[in-house]
Amino acid sequence: MAAAVVAADISTDANKIDSKPKGESEFSVQKLVDMFTKLNPLAKEFFPSSYGAGNDQRGQGFNIFRPNSFLANNKVAPNDDHQNNRRRRNNFTQGRRRLNGRSLKAQREDSVRRTVYVSDIDQHVTEERLAALFTNCGQVIDCRICGDPHSVLRFAFVEFADEHGARAALTLGGTVLGFYPVRVLPSKTAILPVNPTFLPRSDDEREMCTRTVYCTNIDKKISQSEVKNFFESSCGEVTRLRLLGDQVHSTRIAFVEFAIADSAILALNCSGMPLGTQPIRVSPSKTPVRPRVTRPVSR
Repeated sequence: MAAAVVAADISTDANKIDSKPKGESEFSVQKLVDMFTKLNPLAKEFFPSSYGAGNDQRGQGFNIFRPNSFLANNKVAPNDDHQNNRRRRNNFTQGRRRLNGRSLKAQREDSVRRTVYVSDIDQHVTEERLAALFTNCGQVIDCRICGDPHSVLRFAFVEFADEHGARAALTLGGTVLGFYPVRVLPSKTAILPVNPTFLPRSDDEREMCTRTVYCTNIDKKISQSEVKNFFESSCGEVTRLRLLGDQVHSTRIAFVEFAIADSAILALNCSGMPLGTQPIRVSPSKTPVRPRVTRPVSR
């Protein structure tokens, strides 16, 4: 009844507005706005008479808004489909991660079976000459010589295209290469691949590699200037240095380029010397230290 009285008052005032001058009409519009704001859409007069507490409003075809019930009914349940879908996606991601981990492990094991360890290598033997020794065993896809180039204690890893080549290479143990017979044993580690884009692209970059060493196991607290001072005090002038590392790995690595190749050879003797709290490992670098390309600033 209260809503009917308000509606009747609004209708009467609307008729009065039409008969009044324009100034008075504008004043009465504000009065109408004030009256509309007093209407309560949840008042019982606006509910149909057939609605009762026990009736199902869905059967009556009405959609009655109740703030409390709306929030309660739309709360996401713990076993909601959204949660189930998220759980299924997480299980799929974890399963795919486990599958990738197993495949990578299988690839490493396969690479180890295709690799041999060669020791007692003459200081004058190059990687090309060592790889040529095993060409009759099978296709050699990688060869890495490590260690001090002035010592017979140099060693290498030779990787073949298949396991048959690696097994055939074991029969060449005792072959004299240079001045010493080499020892050939099955390898316990695989050769880490080098990104082909980092390999030398020209004769100048190949010359740069002869003046560059690859240094690992660097203490994370050591700065780039400390690495440079270490090598310059023992080996010679450093022309370029790239220190790499992040928070994930416990140590850092560096590529150190010297002014002359003799300094790089001296740097190999620093392998095992302490730099900070840890002994560093130094080996010849297969990649040059390219200068950083400065990108033009966009304006």
